[in-house]
Amino acid sequence: MKIAITGGTGFVGRELTKLLVKNGHEVFILSRTDNKTSMDAKYIKWLTDDANPEKDLDEIDAIVNLAGESINNGRWTENQKQKIFNSRLQSTNEVLRIIQSMHLKPKVLVNASAIGIYPASNEKTYTEKFTEIGSDFLAKTVHEWEQTAATAEQLGIRVAYGRFGIILGKKEGALPLMALPYKMFVGGTVGSGQQWVSWVHVKDVARALLFAIENDIHGAFNVVAPNAKVMKDFGKTLGIVLKRPHYLPVPALALKIALGDKSQLVLEGQHVIPETLLEKGFTFQYPNLLNALTDIYK
Repeated sequence: MKIAITGGTGFVGRELTKLLVKNGHEVFILSRTDNKTSMDAKYIKWLTDDANPEKDLDEIDAIVNLAGESINNGRWTENQKQKIFNSRLQSTNEVLRIIQSMHLKPKVLVNASAIGIYPASNEKTYTEKFTEIGSDFLAKTVHEWEQTAATAEQLGIRVAYGRFGIILGKKEGALPLMALPYKMFVGGTVGSGQQWVSWVHVKDVARALLFAIENDIHGAFNVVAPNAKVMKDFGKTLGIVLKRPHYLPVPALALKIALGDKSQLVLEGQHVIPETLLEKGFTFQYPNLLNALTDIYK
């Protein structure tokens, strides 16, 4: 297949590109940089005044939209929040414009999303059937993002949006910050320790995105491992893998002072189940946290 990726040079995008190439697919990465071609993919300029990406995307089978400012970048000031929101809507609207202008349209758009759309809870368990939307900044951003992507259905395109959990990788995402206290021998329970961490190995994220392209998935699908952990147990497992103690609590107030609204990423959580992926027959390579972290730090 011919598959176009926005955000293809990012954390998930690089892993997805590697998987697609390994499986014999032709990859086109939409980028702000000048056109270039690597052994893995062809780069196509977009989101600049002189860009005309649609002319280079003939007979594309699928588009994966991963573009957007990382929620892990910097403190969540009002300006940063606006940047997070605007970057997602701008890129998604440009994807829609590209699709509209194409004579032969792709069969599917797989759009990134996040489990942050669900309300924070220590008691509830969420599957894709749950329709209540959280009231915080992240939930509202994700909801608007999904609604925008869904308009591609009016063009006859199948749309699926992968609601990512906490994506685990050695050098990017949330894990390096979570692991840092342990590496300094000061790791311990964050906040109450009872908040849920619905995590997923980055390799399984890439595999789930390809699975959504190849299978008849419509609408939301949760991209999380089937075995979520509460923060206390997540930290203990991380300590075991890193061979470091888990003993020094991190008070919620200290994190709120240090991170502001961004502290909700670690102080609040959701217990999310990947029901759609499991029902469709997807098999996780790393369903258990100990195995996932052992692979990452091997």
